[in-house]
Amino acid sequence: MTDTALAEVFPPGEFIRDELEERGWTQSDLAAIMGRPLTVLNEIITGKRAVTPETATELGAAFGTSAEFWLNLESFYRLSTTNRPEDAIRYRARLYELAPLKDMQKRHWIKECDSETEAHSELLRFFNVASLDDIRNMKIAARATGGIAQDPTPAQYTWCRQSLVLAQTVPAAKYDSTALRAGLEQLRQLAFDREETRKVPRVLSSLGIRFVVVEHLPRSRIDGAALWLDNRSPVVALSMRYDRIDSFWHTLCHELAHVLNEDGQGQLDIELFVKGRIAAGERQAIERRADDAAAAMLINPSDLEGFIRRKKPYYSKQAIIQFANRLGIHPGVIVGQLQYRGEIGYYANREMLVKVRDIVVREALTDGWGHFVAQD
Repeated sequence: MTDTALAEVFPPGEFIRDELEERGWTQSDLAAIMGRPLTVLNEIITGKRAVTPETATELGAAFGTSAEFWLNLESFYRLSTTNRPEDAIRYRARLYELAPLKDMQKRHWIKECDSETEAHSELLRFFNVASLDDIRNMKIAARATGGIAQDPTPAQYTWCRQSLVLAQTVPAAKYDSTALRAGLEQLRQLAFDREETRKVPRVLSSLGIRFVVVEHLPRSRIDGAALWLDNRSPVVALSMRYDRIDSFWHTLCHELAHVLNEDGQGQLDIELFVKGRIAAGERQAIERRADDAAAAMLINPSDLEGFIRRKKPYYSKQAIIQFANRLGIHPGVIVGQLQYRGEIGYYANREMLVKVRDIVVREALTDGWGHFVAQD
């Protein structure tokens, strides 16, 4: 869209005067033709009263023009007399296009701003950039799930930035992929009991992974992200917007798979879970690989396939619990994988999908749900 500057604009009354002169009519004549009081017509001619759609229709009928002609004259005239702060509005619009300012202020990520200049400065500080143009150039999230590569939305890369800011304060051992692979079993053992999830941040730290929990921003749909500090220190950030044990463990392992595979500088995952099932469909190969690896970290595929062959199509609660005890994993994780495979419905065995968020955030650096880390 291109903007056109208005040339000198005259009020509709000037055109009415011209028409009256052309026809040799007086204002009284026109008032009588339109059936309007002379005082009303005079106010329209002098610009004290606006031309309404009804008046435009009457003028059009009297002068043989369209009603739109008079409405357009009125609109152009009123615009020409209005104080039009287009530059300020465009500037504010740009700020809101770059980041969800109101949500950031509400979460204490930036200060309450009384002016556009202050908001500008706060965004530069938050994103640690020299120019607003540099915000969208940040290498935070290379891909999003769902089968189509896309640029992250402002809410998504803002969430990622806050995750990185928090991660800088999390202590962690020097990262080594070999050590992480060797430590996955130690991590997996925590998936047996929901109370053990509180130890996840501690174990990840010992394996060189900085772990943070950041509540998702409205409309961001983020489940998790695998990010990097200085391309050397991996960060796993979860939103835990689905507070279920199966969602927590699958998303965690999904992001760890991205770290192990070194899938770019950053891997952003949205809508991993839709109505309780992992979003399958047209998934990118890189996401299918992470999904498969996450599932295998938790349950040996051959063990699950054997269980399905033996029990299909009837998966009783007792059978799931016994199978989970044999594998040393929480039954909710079994239920989640059965749902993913389409073996059981979304509403089946919901009582096993216990909540874990309140347990995880006991020891994880957390931003959200009443926890916040104010920016310096």
